[in-house]
Amino acid sequence: MKSHYVSDLQDGQAVTALFLVAVKEIRTSQRTGKSWLELALRDRTGSIPAKMWDNFEALAKTFEADDVVQIRGRVKLYNGQKEMTLEQIVPAAARDYELADFLAHTKHDVDKLFGELSAAVAAVRDPWIKRLLESVVNDPAIVPKLKRAPAAMSMHHAFVGGLIEHTVSLIGLGRAVVAHYPELDADVLLAGIVLHDIGKIDELSYERATNYTTAGRLLGHITIGTLLVREKIKAIPGFPEPLAILIEHLILSHHGSYEFGSPSLPQTREAIALHFLDDMDSKMAAVRATLEGASSGEEWTERNPALHRALLRTDKFLGGEDSGRPAETVAGNSSQQRTARSGPRNSGGAQ
Repeated sequence: MKSHYVSDLQDGQAVTALFLVAVKEIRTSQRTGKSWLELALRDRTGSIPAKMWDNFEALAKTFEADDVVQIRGRVKLYNGQKEMTLEQIVPAAARDYELADFLAHTKHDVDKLFGELSAAVAAVRDPWIKRLLESVVNDPAIVPKLKRAPAAMSMHHAFVGGLIEHTVSLIGLGRAVVAHYPELDADVLLAGIVLHDIGKIDELSYERATNYTTAGRLLGHITIGTLLVREKIKAIPGFPEPLAILIEHLILSHHGSYEFGSPSLPQTREAIALHFLDDMDSKMAAVRATLEGASSGEEWTERNPALHRALLRTDKFLGGEDSGRPAETVAGNSSQQRTARSGPRNSGGAQ
């Protein structure tokens, strides 16, 4: 039974607990020549850097990255961020832990999310797009990976089931934006929503910790996804070539700019909408993770490297004694709003 989680660790706390080693490196200071063991230790609630300064050479040979180890150490603040100084590291036997304690997971029922995705595909009116999407969401080689894959290494939805949570969230956003901008082709936009990150299923490995696969390092998810979709399209006799180009363009352009890895800029209404919806959902997921993360008792969060900023917990800021707002309004309404906002968005197609 795991005793301490990253999200609970406090400055000065002595810790003896199990963690998964996400990163393992031996580093050497160019200035002093002194070496130390640098680790990133993680569990399902987050990650914390850790250092061992003395007598680590022999210990470092007893475990590798992605192993679970029992550590003894102490938490401290360094440049405003929590890290651990380690005194002991002992490899853990598989019988001593549950792997689920170390892998962050979507809070939602994955089978229910998949049901919402399937319902959205079933509602598609364009017969070609419907056949294409069904060939993906009904493929027994794809479905298990689609249900389990994270949406990213660290930026957003970086947990088991993150990709399907992100996809279903975008389906709801897509429905709303199509209702507001009826000139958008709902089925084309839905195709982009379902397929834009499909390459993540093979870009990332996510059995014990999230890492890039060799294909992921060499090709990236945009290329992997485009190739996968192209093969699916080729397997559908008579699939219209112009429609195939539009759908591939959605995948190739969804990052929005060359700077962020898109081989093409968004150049259709649906591609522009997809980019901004994807960007908004990823950033709001990063905001949610930061606000719910470590130091949740403080008014300001720790700095989020993806967002390049710390965030104000507005419920705490507005709920102060000098806010002038009724306490029941601040506490009651904000908690209800958080509950309403925390789940996937509306199911169904982007129609």
